[in-house]
Amino acid sequence: MVQKNAVSWFEIPTLDIDRAAKFYETVFSIKLSPLDLPNIKMRMFPVEDPASGVGGALVKTDGFHVPSDSLGPLLYLNSNPDVQNALGKVEAAGGKILVPKTQISPEYGYMGVFKDTEGNRIAVHSAP
Repeated sequence: MVQKNAVSWFEIPTLDIDRAAKFYETVFSIKLSPLDLPNIKMRMFPVEDPASGVGGALVKTDGFHVPSDSLGPLLYLNSNPDVQNALGKVEAAGGKILVPKTQISPEYGYMGVFKDTEGNRIAVHSAP
């Protein structure tokens, strides 16, 4: 069976969920939705169709999620139509550019990498 999407859910660790939410809302010009449970706080990324199978959130737990700028997978967030739209807001929002807008190839578009306010290394991608 071939899956529609390789990723179904992602969680970005936070130390300060309100600070992280402000950062991502600023960089991507979005509004995150809160979902707080007894042992976990989440700020959900907006999705047009939750049944599409792809979603994610900022997450604050007591030690289960640990921010890192060098360990673990590298998550690429959609930044269409141009990664520079997001990268151009990173430093003013408190983050740091690690890799500026870079062409992957004419067929695969562009990418960039930043460090968020929580210390996570996150990438952005836009189509050609």
